[in-house]
Amino acid sequence: MAFDFKKEFNEYYLPPCKPEIVNVPPANFIAVRGSGNPNDEDGDYKHAINILYAVAYTLKMSYKTDYKINGFYEYVVPPLEGFWWQDGVVGVDYSNKSTFNWISVLLLPYPEIG
Repeated sequence: MAFDFKKEFNEYYLPPCKPEIVNVPPANFIAVRGSGNPNDEDGDYKHAINILYAVAYTLKMSYKTDYKINGFYEYVVPPLEGFWWQDGVVGVDYSNKSTFNWISVLLLPYPEIG
Protein backbone atom coordinates (compact mmCIF):
# COMPACT_ATOMS: atom_id res chain seq x y z
CA MET A 1 0.00 0.00 0.00
CA ALA A 2 1.27 3.47 -0.88
CA PHE A 3 2.46 5.69 1.96
CA ASP A 4 0.01 8.58 2.51
CA PHE A 5 1.49 11.63 4.23
CA LYS A 6 -1.96 13.03 5.08
CA LYS A 7 -2.94 9.87 6.96
CA GLU A 8 0.42 9.17 8.59
CA PHE A 9 1.05 12.78 9.61
CA ASN A 10 -2.47 14.04 10.16
CA GLU A 11 -1.22 16.35 12.92
CA TYR A 12 0.30 18.46 10.11
CA TYR A 13 -2.49 18.14 7.55
CA LEU A 14 -5.56 18.06 9.82
CA PRO A 15 -4.80 20.46 12.67
CA PRO A 16 -7.03 20.82 15.73
CA CYS A 17 -9.49 23.70 16.06
CA LYS A 18 -7.37 25.40 18.72
CA PRO A 19 -4.04 26.84 17.45
CA GLU A 20 -0.93 25.20 18.81
CA ILE A 21 2.79 25.07 18.09
CA VAL A 22 3.80 22.09 15.98
CA ASN A 23 7.37 20.94 15.52
CA VAL A 24 7.79 19.75 11.96
CA PRO A 25 10.77 17.45 11.31
CA PRO A 26 13.24 18.23 8.52
CA ALA A 27 11.91 17.17 5.15
CA ASN A 28 12.64 17.34 1.44
CA PHE A 29 10.48 19.34 -0.95
CA ILE A 30 10.35 20.24 -4.59
CA ALA A 31 9.47 23.88 -5.02
CA VAL A 32 8.69 26.61 -7.50
CA ARG A 33 9.08 30.29 -6.79
CA GLY A 34 7.72 33.31 -8.55
CA SER A 35 5.55 36.38 -8.43
CA GLY A 36 2.39 37.72 -9.95
CA ASN A 37 -1.36 37.26 -9.87
CA PRO A 38 -2.14 33.57 -9.29
CA ASN A 39 -5.49 34.00 -11.04
CA ASP A 40 -4.02 34.97 -14.42
CA GLU A 41 -5.25 32.32 -16.82
CA ASP A 42 -1.92 32.02 -18.63
CA GLY A 43 0.26 33.37 -15.81
CA ASP A 44 3.48 32.26 -14.22
CA TYR A 45 1.75 30.66 -11.23
CA LYS A 46 -0.31 28.30 -13.38
CA HIS A 47 2.76 27.28 -15.40
CA ALA A 48 4.85 26.80 -12.27
CA ILE A 49 2.25 24.56 -10.60
CA ASN A 50 1.96 22.47 -13.77
CA ILE A 51 5.73 21.95 -13.76
CA LEU A 52 5.75 21.16 -10.04
CA TYR A 53 3.14 18.42 -10.44
CA ALA A 54 4.82 17.06 -13.57
CA VAL A 55 8.03 16.56 -11.61
CA ALA A 56 6.17 15.13 -8.60
CA TYR A 57 4.31 12.54 -10.66
CA THR A 58 7.43 11.64 -12.66
CA LEU A 59 9.19 10.86 -9.38
CA LYS A 60 6.16 9.02 -8.00
CA MET A 61 5.89 6.78 -11.04
CA SER A 62 9.64 6.19 -11.39
CA TYR A 63 9.34 2.75 -9.81
CA LYS A 64 7.67 1.58 -13.03
CA THR A 65 10.77 2.40 -15.06
CA ASP A 66 14.22 0.89 -15.33
CA TYR A 67 15.65 3.79 -13.31
CA LYS A 68 15.51 3.04 -9.59
CA ILE A 69 15.81 5.75 -6.93
CA ASN A 70 17.77 4.59 -3.89
CA GLY A 71 15.41 4.28 -0.91
CA PHE A 72 12.26 4.80 -3.00
CA TYR A 73 8.87 3.58 -1.81
CA GLU A 74 5.39 4.06 -3.23
CA TYR A 75 3.56 7.11 -1.90
CA VAL A 76 0.58 9.37 -2.49
CA VAL A 77 1.59 12.82 -3.75
CA PRO A 78 0.86 15.09 -0.77
CA PRO A 79 -1.17 18.30 -0.89
CA LEU A 80 0.24 21.49 -2.35
CA GLU A 81 1.63 23.87 0.26
CA GLY A 82 2.49 27.49 -0.26
CA PHE A 83 4.01 30.64 1.15
CA TRP A 84 2.65 34.00 0.00
CA TRP A 85 3.73 37.57 0.68
CA GLN A 86 3.78 41.08 -0.74
CA ASP A 87 6.82 43.31 -0.37
CA GLY A 88 6.14 46.47 1.58
CA VAL A 89 2.61 45.44 2.57
CA VAL A 90 1.38 44.82 6.10
CA GLY A 91 -1.18 42.03 5.87
CA VAL A 92 -2.49 41.30 2.39
CA ASP A 93 -3.63 43.69 -0.33
CA TYR A 94 -6.02 41.54 -2.37
CA SER A 95 -6.78 44.46 -4.66
CA ASN A 96 -3.25 44.23 -6.08
CA LYS A 97 -2.59 40.51 -6.62
CA SER A 98 0.01 41.26 -9.28
CA THR A 99 2.40 42.12 -6.41
CA PHE A 100 2.14 38.66 -4.80
CA ASN A 101 5.33 36.65 -4.33
CA TRP A 102 5.00 32.92 -3.79
CA ILE A 103 6.79 29.67 -3.15
CA SER A 104 4.73 26.52 -3.70
CA VAL A 105 6.04 23.18 -2.49
CA LEU A 106 5.26 19.47 -2.50
CA LEU A 107 6.71 17.19 0.16
CA LEU A 108 8.93 14.40 -1.13
CA PRO A 109 9.31 11.02 0.48
CA TYR A 110 12.54 10.33 2.27
CA PRO A 111 14.00 6.98 3.29
CA GLU A 112 13.42 7.36 7.05
CA ILE A 113 9.62 7.21 6.57
CA GLY A 114 9.25 4.18 4.32
